[in-house]
Amino acid sequence: MKMGFELNLSQTQKLIMTPELRQAIQILQFNNVELMEFIYKQLEVNPFLESVDNKSQESSSGEDNTDYEKSDFDKSDSSKDEIDWKEITEKYDDLSYKAYEKSADSDEKQTFESYTSKKMSLKDHLMVQLGVSVKTNKEKRIGEFIIESLDNKGYLGCSIQDISLLLNEDVVEVERVLRLIQTFDPVGVGARNLSECLMIQLKEKGIQDKNAYIIAEQYLEEIATNKIQKIAKDLHITVSRVQGICDIIKMLEPKPSRGFIVDSDNIRYIVPDVTIEKINGEYIIIVNDNNLPVLTISSYYQNMIKNLDDKEANKFLSDKLNSSMWLIKSIEQRRMTLYKVVESILKFQRKFFDEGKTALKPLVLKDVAEDIGVHESTVSRATNGKYVQTPIGLFELKYFFASSLSESDGEGISSTSVKSQIQKLITEENTQKPLSDQKIAEMLCSEGINISRRTVAKYRDEMRIPSSSMRRRF
Repeated sequence: MKMGFELNLSQTQKLIMTPELRQAIQILQFNNVELMEFIYKQLEVNPFLESVDNKSQESSSGEDNTDYEKSDFDKSDSSKDEIDWKEITEKYDDLSYKAYEKSADSDEKQTFESYTSKKMSLKDHLMVQLGVSVKTNKEKRIGEFIIESLDNKGYLGCSIQDISLLLNEDVVEVERVLRLIQTFDPVGVGARNLSECLMIQLKEKGIQDKNAYIIAEQYLEEIATNKIQKIAKDLHITVSRVQGICDIIKMLEPKPSRGFIVDSDNIRYIVPDVTIEKINGEYIIIVNDNNLPVLTISSYYQNMIKNLDDKEANKFLSDKLNSSMWLIKSIEQRRMTLYKVVESILKFQRKFFDEGKTALKPLVLKDVAEDIGVHESTVSRATNGKYVQTPIGLFELKYFFASSLSESDGEGISSTSVKSQIQKLITEENTQKPLSDQKIAEMLCSEGINISRRTVAKYRDEMRIPSSSMRRRF
């Protein structure tokens, strides 16, 4: 066998992910909040990018139009008769609001915080009550330590013995202060476990039945699994009486800290990326980019490139100029892609917006991709983590892509529509004889939806609806 070295030329095609292409893909995946953070970071590192204030643009454009013709005033005067002043004044008939009037001597500025209330944290709320409830410094010291030891649910995170050792105080004294804190608002705070929290709330409601306290202390697992008959048998009382006690316990608050700010709170609000409005029977799509800064290229640095002789500095500025132009182009391309995707979804799911959730049709990414002429991955990135505000509620864009189930007439029905029908059947069922998964499957099959019992159980679990045995009331 002869072996040797030689050179051959061959042509191949490959996709190279340039930094610009990676950035465009990344921008397409961002929602409004993430895109705003990314733009502000780019404004810090790229000198060519400048943020233009929309209000300043409007004011500057308004200042240019200083020459008015007499015909313009004539037109405005003639249109006075067409204005419905009654309708306009009715919008300002609400006298419940009075603007904040600042005195001439005051230097305070009006801010948004002047009209909003600030929520108090749970520990601050308890500290205020402790200050007016204790008499000695020792009680205050123990009470402050107990309050600082509460967890995010409002429960005491350590034992009485540990607090006694750390503070070098008597266990009885620590227990007495803890009992005092357990009388504070919210009811149930300072409890050491769920049973104690529920019993404190039962006592505050004035419940005299000792069986209620026994059930709250010993039979919480049986309540969760709806084993009402076992509890009635153990306590030698009727099933209806146990059912009434369980109803009272289920109405109690297991997390006393709910409604107060805790240290671990990281609340993130949903800002819709797109809004669909119905005006005169037609749906209008609006991409919500008003809160994003308007980017432009700095004319100062553009002139600097022309008059700069240093090659390295010129290359640096040229790279930044190309990067800024590509960023502006990518943001505009994201907006157009998002608009086309929502427009295609609106076309496929028109009955959903007219009739509701039960009219949602089966839809896959490929259908939208073929409709707007892009790849499926582009549609996936454009819909991932983004929300749309519609006349019937706020939905994630992924919500409109649902799998299909076959019907008796050969057409498909979306899984979301089937879930809505299952939920409706369970809502209307007889609670003493709840519908089993098999019975629900048979009822849906009678309506032309081919579905198995296992699929019904799967959809029911996804909607967090308990089984028929746990939904039963006695």
